[in-house]
Amino acid sequence: MMKDSVKHVANDTGLSNNKTKVALGIVLNATDRQGAPIAELIFTKVPGARTMAARSGATTGAATGLIARMIERTPGGRSEVAFQMIRDLQCAGLGHTEISALLPSVAGFAKANLGFASEGHLGDFLCASEALEAVDAA
Repeated sequence: MMKDSVKHVANDTGLSNNKTKVALGIVLNATDRQGAPIAELIFTKVPGARTMAARSGATTGAATGLIARMIERTPGGRSEVAFQMIRDLQCAGLGHTEISALLPSVAGFAKANLGFASEGHLGDFLCASEALEAVDAA
């Protein structure tokens, strides 16, 4: 399943497999830090995804402590995690076009293969379940 997700994202974005793996790790780490529902879904259904996210976090210096994780789920913390994710993707060699294709591609894979039921917008992708419920209710 991990190979399928890498292949899907690589095909959608034009990234090499190696760059795709790095980018996926960064995105999964950020979504995990945000408490986004897609993170737990992917971690549950894609063996190796949680390890990929953790390795990415260690490589990029992401916070790992309980207090830091709580702060990252506040409005200001959420913004910082999203900004850091973009910076990390840029440092990994992705350009604006690749980054803009990355998030919808990951969400598209999750929708097609894992039963994810949200849109592929950055705000949807990184938000907590309470925010998704508010959007779905509107």
